Amino acid sequence: MSDVFVVSAPSGTGKGTVIKRLLADYPDVYYSVSMTTRAPREGEVDGVDYHFVSREAFINKLENNEILEFTEYCDNFYGTPLDILKAQIANGRKCLLELDVIGAKNVKKIMPDAVLVFIAPPSLEELERRLRKRGTETEKSIRKRLATARKEMRARKYFDFTVINDDLDAAVAALENIIINEVK
Repeated sequence: MSDVFVVSAPSGTGKGTVIKRLLADYPDVYYSVSMTTRAPREGEVDGVDYHFVSREAFINKLENNEILEFTEYCDNFYGTPLDILKAQIANGRKCLLELDVIGAKNVKKIMPDAVLVFIAPPSLEELERRLRKRGTETEKSIRKRLATARKEMRARKYFDFTVINDDLDAAVAALENIIINEVK
């Protein structure tokens, strides 16, 4: 039985919505809050949206193996603080991490018992429709997100489970079965 569950999905798949619904029904599941070196945006709360730290503090944690996985994006570090995760596991909580495909694969290398769940769109055509429906993306951005989604879809073979998000209730139920009921 695993205590760590990693959920990944292409942008626009509805991963965030599925996770929020699950967490609303199961507040005992710990949602891992990432650590970052970027400055907080207006309205963001330290410890809720991210753990905001200095670059020096992040590097110190890296050097002391206190970061489970990390990435650097736009000159800022983002990572999963290992001490908080271990404390939640010690308290008997299941931990849910929302990471990209590379982060998920890195967690699996370090924690082989972690369960990786890939949330997929019903099709790439449906994903494109959802991205366009948002009305927040430029054509260039949509094309880039779709190209990334194609790569991510090929990587789902590394995941323990794939949940197709063609029906929100069914997708939430499937994720619940994996995390809460520990379906094998």
